[in-house]
Amino acid sequence: MMSAGPHPQVPMTAAQINQQHFQAQQANQRAKIRSRKPTDKNLPDGIDELLVGGPDLAVAYRELRDFERRLDATMTRKKLDIMDSLSRNTKHQRKLRIWITNTVEDQYWQASASNLDNFEFSSTSEATYRVTIEARLLDDPLDLDKDKNSDEDDANKEVDGDKMDTDEKPQQKPAPAKPGQRTRFAHFFKALTVEPDRPKPGAPGNETIVEWKKPDKTPSGAQNLPAIADFDEFTFKRPADENMNITINLFRHEEPERFSVSPELADIIDETDATLKEATLAVYEYIKLFNLQDEEETRNFRCDEYLKKLVGREMGLIGQLPEYITPHLRPLPPIKLPYTIRVDEEFHKNPTPTIYDVTVAVDDPMRAKYLSFLHNSQHAGMLKEIARLDDQLATVCQALAESKARHTFFTSMANDPVGFVRTWLSSQKRDLDIILGESARGNGESIHGDEWRKGGRDSVWNTANARESVNVLLSRSPSRPQQR
Repeated sequence: MMSAGPHPQVPMTAAQINQQHFQAQQANQRAKIRSRKPTDKNLPDGIDELLVGGPDLAVAYRELRDFERRLDATMTRKKLDIMDSLSRNTKHQRKLRIWITNTVEDQYWQASASNLDNFEFSSTSEATYRVTIEARLLDDPLDLDKDKNSDEDDANKEVDGDKMDTDEKPQQKPAPAKPGQRTRFAHFFKALTVEPDRPKPGAPGNETIVEWKKPDKTPSGAQNLPAIADFDEFTFKRPADENMNITINLFRHEEPERFSVSPELADIIDETDATLKEATLAVYEYIKLFNLQDEEETRNFRCDEYLKKLVGREMGLIGQLPEYITPHLRPLPPIKLPYTIRVDEEFHKNPTPTIYDVTVAVDDPMRAKYLSFLHNSQHAGMLKEIARLDDQLATVCQALAESKARHTFFTSMANDPVGFVRTWLSSQKRDLDIILGESARGNGESIHGDEWRKGGRDSVWNTANARESVNVLLSRSPSRPQQR
């Protein structure tokens, strides 16, 4: 066994050293190429009259450049808006229509007439019922008005704050959800329980006939979910030979999770349910609205009569708002759907389902399009093609600038050869003196002037330029002859 202490590093071989050195040289070469890569796509000044197409060509090019800048700014702003919308994950309220029906088997009234004539009353079969709960997300909120008849307006009732429509006549069901769409019944609820209104003798008061829970680890955004987590129809079968009242409890599944807020928190945010993030932002806005934030220490805030109930003291910390709010959040109560299981013959001569409309939260319908836009492979290829064209355009503009410089050089020399050569030699000598640190000051003043004879802290000898010039002079090679 090796000790737990530090171990000496294994020395690299000659091949590894050469490979590392080669990679460093390649990286430096690529950096040099990038540094020499032209980036300016503007036409040089004074080139309008020299172009083959004339000044109109230069004007058209500059107009196209301005239009490109505005287009790039607009696309960038829209892309940022899309990313901001995706980060906020706005929810929309939609209607989920639920049909509840039941069938029966082996009831006493379903016995054949031949069995009654032969007095064969004994049977090994047990009377049962089968309840089916089916749901579809309505594609358009206007479908509620299209599907309802005029005599169904009085059938509405409120159950636990969710509006539900109970109809006596079966309504046409929307088309089933297409594969891959997250609009199925199981998507909106994390658990379902069925409880009888009157428990059987000897059974506990909270007897549960059926209980379903969504798996905890459901892959987010998966296309092929297990059947237990992706269905539109829920069915269960139980023995019974008499009518029974039941309550179907639907526990909502939302991401991020929503909670029912306490009365103390509801007085501040003016909402009965919210996510932790929404509640935190609402309390912070409340603090800002009433100027409760400490002016000297902005991390602190004063508590009024409402915030005292939430925080429990006179002062609070902005950074601890989630800790103050979490104890005031409770799980949302389930949606309760009452239903009567009918096993009598009269009902099943013309059975009708019980229909409820439940409000659920769905993602923004544009969210899928936004995601496809951001992750579109064709868009990425188009951006690469634009970058390649920009590089070519910058190279052309650089070539134009070089051609313009050569044109100006030869034109000036042709117009006045002697004066041009003198001016050019003077310019070259001045540039050489500046490079060697031997030139006069920028304003043409000689170093032998009165200002350079002064000493002290306020003199030019105490400036950065003087110290830099001295360092350049000292760093020159000793073998170089000194000029006097």
